Amino acid sequence: MFRSSSSATARYVSRACAQRRFASTKTVREVLEEVVPKKQLQLKQLKTEHGQAVLGDVKVEHVVGGMRGLKAMLWEASVLDPIEGIRFHGLSIADCQKVLPAAPGGKEIIAESMLWLLLTGKIPTEAETRQLSRELAEKGELPEYIEKLIDSLPSTLHPMTQLGMGVAALNHESKFQQAYERGIKKSEYWTYALEDSLDLLAKLPALAARIYRNIYNPGKPLPKINKDLDLVGNYVNMLGYGDNHDLTEYLRLYIAIHGDHEGGNASAHTSHLVGSTLADPYLAYAAGLYALAGPLHGLANQEVLRWQMNMQKELGGNITHESIKEFLWKTLKSGQVVPGYGHGVLRNPDPRFMALQQFCDTRPALLQDPIVQLVKKTYEVAPAVLKEHGKTKNPYPNVDAASGCVLYHYGLTQFKASHTAYYTVIFGVSRALGCLTQYVWSRALGLPIERPKSLSMDAIEKLIKQ
Repeated sequence: MFRSSSSATARYVSRACAQRRFASTKTVREVLEEVVPKKQLQLKQLKTEHGQAVLGDVKVEHVVGGMRGLKAMLWEASVLDPIEGIRFHGLSIADCQKVLPAAPGGKEIIAESMLWLLLTGKIPTEAETRQLSRELAEKGELPEYIEKLIDSLPSTLHPMTQLGMGVAALNHESKFQQAYERGIKKSEYWTYALEDSLDLLAKLPALAARIYRNIYNPGKPLPKINKDLDLVGNYVNMLGYGDNHDLTEYLRLYIAIHGDHEGGNASAHTSHLVGSTLADPYLAYAAGLYALAGPLHGLANQEVLRWQMNMQKELGGNITHESIKEFLWKTLKSGQVVPGYGHGVLRNPDPRFMALQQFCDTRPALLQDPIVQLVKKTYEVAPAVLKEHGKTKNPYPNVDAASGCVLYHYGLTQFKASHTAYYTVIFGVSRALGCLTQYVWSRALGLPIERPKSLSMDAIEKLIKQ
């Protein structure tokens, strides 16, 4: 079902376009009220009719290798295929770029249209997208106690630490927690989960922008939220770059395509695990943010940029494919990995990387940027070197190979000192789309607390002998 043919995809996109033109304007809640019962029935039938079906064997390498590739988690909004890459309810990134509404005057997918697709599996109309943008903008102001909390933190405290603290503290506002304490029915959990999720998504730009202001531009006034702008438009405006249309468009694309990458990655899995305890969406996503903060996950794009800039400095002005090849081998022979290459699941170039490359190809200023040029040249050389090296399962670029370099071009240069690196905060604003979508669906489907069985090495050896 996932591996649809190109003709089937074309038909899907065509139907989606028709739906976009003719669907009536509804709120996301009204659409979910129609979709949730169908999904609940689908899950009931899966458990009843196929509960004993085998999806794969558990091997020792799964247990000791971080459960890599083990099919053991339900995640509704997206599926990641090693060859095709990510699909959101069956749609590739290229499909989404064709059918999901952009901002007025823009061309790139916006967070609201991607959120609608992730939550409902349906393509929103332009009117529905604008309505959702308006709702989020109206919910976007931070409570005064959150502003005071963030303002009280030292500017040297890592931005991701501050973001997680702010998100966790917002659970003071949790409608889900309040309703649970009143004793609501399980069938109503998802409605309050949705309220919290929309409230949190709405406030993330103001929270992330306040952290940025306090660290890099202390004392500078923060613009008020503009009710007529989309989520990312307001975010860029509050960061202080509102007059840069290209950066705004880039971050719209970046946040939309980073919004979900199935459930097995560390941040998504962590938020899902914590949410399974019925912790509210704020606490669940705060936990996910701290998983995202690690250098093997969300911190990777700034590691790529640091490596690219070191290469540029060492090779000087005349950078050739041969000199890049020599630098790659130097990196590998020193025992280091080539940052931005390889992926835990993918075995082809990351479609997100390709989408960002296409964005660069349409803008002459980006194409002339030395770092962006170096990213393109590295892509032309690195796969062959990594194949020859033979120690990576995927010699192709992932999204981190390009994302941070474009941010740097547009003036977000704050990445060099690890304690003040900001890039991962932008990733955190993005990944909320998928993690909070799944939180809503986990409550709608009544998923249980996550509790895998652990084994000691002695227990594993005993099972092997048996």
